[in-house]
Amino acid sequence: MADRNDLKIWVVDALKDKGGKSTIIEVARHIWENHEHELRASGDLFFKWQYDMRWAATALRKEGVMSDSWALKPK
Repeated sequence: MADRNDLKIWVVDALKDKGGKSTIIEVARHIWENHEHELRASGDLFFKWQYDMRWAATALRKEGVMSDSWALKPK
């Protein structure tokens, strides 16, 4: 069963798949298309995953992984 911490990984994967930068809609679409089964099997996360995706982005920004937009910081 997935949890909100998995969304951090999925956000990074989505951004990498989009060349390092994307829109929130494209990130959500990528997560849904690649993790629908895990989301459906994750209890309450299924009903709040888009909120938690935003939480994950905020956490990734604080960790220095993402910039202020929906983009990965260059290494």
